[in-house]
Amino acid sequence: MTTTHVTPAQTELAAARVLRVGAGRTQRIRGSPPPGEPRRIGYLYVLPALVLYVAFVLAPFVHTAILSLYSWDGVTPAHFVGLRNFRDIFSNPVLLSAFEHAFILIIFYAALPTVIGLLLAGIMARSPVRGMSLFSTVLFLPYVIAPTAVAVVWRWALAPDGPLNQLLHDVGLGGLAKPWLGDFNWALPSVGLIGTWVLYGLAMVLFLAGAQKIPRSLYDAARIDGAGPVWEFLSVTLPGLRNELVVVLVLTVTAALRNFDTVYVATSGGPGTATTVPSYLVYNTAFVVGSVGAAAALGLLLAVLIFVLNSAITRLGSQ
Repeated sequence: MTTTHVTPAQTELAAARVLRVGAGRTQRIRGSPPPGEPRRIGYLYVLPALVLYVAFVLAPFVHTAILSLYSWDGVTPAHFVGLRNFRDIFSNPVLLSAFEHAFILIIFYAALPTVIGLLLAGIMARSPVRGMSLFSTVLFLPYVIAPTAVAVVWRWALAPDGPLNQLLHDVGLGGLAKPWLGDFNWALPSVGLIGTWVLYGLAMVLFLAGAQKIPRSLYDAARIDGAGPVWEFLSVTLPGLRNELVVVLVLTVTAALRNFDTVYVATSGGPGTATTVPSYLVYNTAFVVGSVGAAAALGLLLAVLIFVLNSAITRLGSQ
């Protein structure tokens, strides 16, 4: 029998080969597709959604942008007018006031629901109570009801002879009764409060979901340090809900700016133009006045405004 002597150099070379082979296998395992599956195959998985997005979002947006450059009533041939439709928006006080109303509704649709949702979520996160799931479901229900049905119910409740005014008379506060949706000063806040009632449940549910991932040890540490409920909320709950706060603001600000159902059913933009908002003007300008080009310009401007505000909110939330 012959004995093969292995030199130290040969041993090191063999070990290096084993390491290279092992590293290559690890890289193939950790890396993306196996040799037989090209990376571009992943695009096929998103292709159906991409096709739908292009067909129902991008294409209509581009078509709207083109229509905004024309004067067209939807029937007769269109005439190219350039940017005249946009100039008319900024020179028309009714159109400018509609955007002012939309920004006022942001207070009711975004600011108030966010504050109420944060307070409710902070209270429940600090001291969990029995039946919290049922309580959250009840408060979330207005959001899942059809906006048209919500507007019909609130139009009845806020009518001059509706339950709210009847309640005020019954408790001796009849002097406060008024036609809430028909009063020039109270119509817009009344529409805004309907939005608050609809959206604060959504904000609360999102904040509660975010609060559940905050470690209880942070609350215990804050209490050991002597933090009260307010400081505990500011130092533990609020920082832990930063991502959820961005989501809530994006959803509610968008709802405020594109609000149509409530205004159309409850007030039809009245009294006068007290509750006229851009989305209602888009409908009215296109289908009542018959100026499709001007409506397209208004809708395009509204879409850009929503995009800019949401981008700013997202950017501020990521800092």
